[in-house]
Amino acid sequence: MFDSSIVNEVSAPPVGSAEHMTKPVKRLGERLIDAGLITQMQLELALREKKRQDKFLGEILVDLGFVTPDALTHILATENKTDVVDVVNTTIDPNVLATVDYDIAKQHKLIPLQLDGNRLTVAFSDAYNIVAIDLIERQTGKTVNVVTAPEKAILEALENNYAQSHSILETIDQLLNEDIELLGENIEDISPMVKLVDQIIARGVKDKASDIHIEPDERVVRVRYRVDGVLRSDVLVPGDFRLALTARLKLMAGINVSEKRVPQDGRIHFKYGSGEIDLRVSTLPTSYGESIVLRILDSGSVKLSLDKLGLSSRDNKRFIDAMNQPYGMVLVTGPTGSGKTTTLYTALGQVDKETRSVFTLEDPIEYSLPMIRQTPINAEVGMDFAAGLRALLRQDPDVILLGEIRDLETSQLAIRAALTGHLVLSTLHTNTAAGSIPRLIDMGVERYLLPSALHAVMSQRLVRRLCEHCKQEISDSDKLVETYGLADYLPQSWQFYQSSGCDHCGQSGFQGRKVIYEMLMMDETMHDLVINNASVTEIEQQAKHNGMKSIFENGVQCAAQGMTTIDEVLRVVR
Repeated sequence: MFDSSIVNEVSAPPVGSAEHMTKPVKRLGERLIDAGLITQMQLELALREKKRQDKFLGEILVDLGFVTPDALTHILATENKTDVVDVVNTTIDPNVLATVDYDIAKQHKLIPLQLDGNRLTVAFSDAYNIVAIDLIERQTGKTVNVVTAPEKAILEALENNYAQSHSILETIDQLLNEDIELLGENIEDISPMVKLVDQIIARGVKDKASDIHIEPDERVVRVRYRVDGVLRSDVLVPGDFRLALTARLKLMAGINVSEKRVPQDGRIHFKYGSGEIDLRVSTLPTSYGESIVLRILDSGSVKLSLDKLGLSSRDNKRFIDAMNQPYGMVLVTGPTGSGKTTTLYTALGQVDKETRSVFTLEDPIEYSLPMIRQTPINAEVGMDFAAGLRALLRQDPDVILLGEIRDLETSQLAIRAALTGHLVLSTLHTNTAAGSIPRLIDMGVERYLLPSALHAVMSQRLVRRLCEHCKQEISDSDKLVETYGLADYLPQSWQFYQSSGCDHCGQSGFQGRKVIYEMLMMDETMHDLVINNASVTEIEQQAKHNGMKSIFENGVQCAAQGMTTIDEVLRVVR
């Protein structure tokens, strides 16, 4: 249900009242400048674009990447004395949804959230939309309590709550009632099959899955979603529809439908809510047909905020200091799927892009970043990381993000760039922060260059967060401490919890993920250790003496604060 505690019970002034009709003294652009969200130059460009396009100024500013939808909504909500609510992650009673028709809700970009007696709480993208407020009050006979949410969030919530009116199983039943033989080879184009594929993708986006697996078996096709790093089975599609399902996905991805013998890669632009979600598609021949994996690339899910990383205040300051250096290297290490790319994007969020020239080399480009020049790697035409970095260094960069350091040439070029006036951010596949030093040396980097070039190394993992709605205290926490030898890692006040399961988390007991990490700073105490070929253990001991907490210790302390479970920490660390 909708939680009224997220709203401070601030109602809109009566419809048609003088207070409601009062317009702000300053225009939107001026207010955004006063808030420090845009510059005068950006406003002038947006105003010129507004004359050319039939859009509101706010839409133009968001499209240009000058301001985020959340920031724009906050400014408008403050003006109208309404509250901003999270409509995407709100569970809405179907009876409340039924008070407003879907067509009206989508037309006016609004969604009903809660009905309390004669009071209907409705989220609007535009709290000044008096016509829509009056319409809802007349149609429902209720007094409208106005709250605000970003337009994109409202349209996504509409998609989640209204648009998916039929379940996947109902669509499969509809397909089973069709005569497959009469449909012939174009079954992938019939309406139920198109709807089935759209529903499979939409469910993955709605459930915040990172990947969708379409797995052919002897008699069925299994659909599984990777949510918070863990695969879970969702639905079985009859084997008779395997070829049509595969063909439909390949057609959407723009790859060869008739080629079934070799792996293929493609991309799908999927319409969802107010915008498009990109999906990277990979096919692989198996004994029962082609296995297809869709990686969901939702730029809206990337939160470029250090607060989201959950660094300690000490490490947060160290991280910001490293990012403010004029040159040097910052590395993020960990296995595939540990959130390294998101951390690097967050790091770029600390860079002043107005005064510094920022470039990236990525394989592939997963998310578009405003005011940053991003270049994709294409090894087939000779555009690998090394070739791209050589070309990029002639583009007068200040900050360079390398998707990954993989080989001798790339590592040597990256170190050289870090020593010659460039800030270089990159990833490395090592299990620990200290392990990055011998890894770079093994790649051919001269040992004596590392202390001067390397500023910081952050090694990380992702653990699942406990669902706040259903987590339960563990009564015998002391036994857990004794079993796993955790006494030395615990804070003064602690309590372990376990997962339970409820409707909010899909009965999994977890909702979302959190970074656990260790951060190694390359200060003067590390210089002699690196030069004198110290072991990884010696480097780690010195780093811990300097205040570094290991990934395991960081994870245990997160569990002790009720953020995750000890079993989850052990799953990803040991």
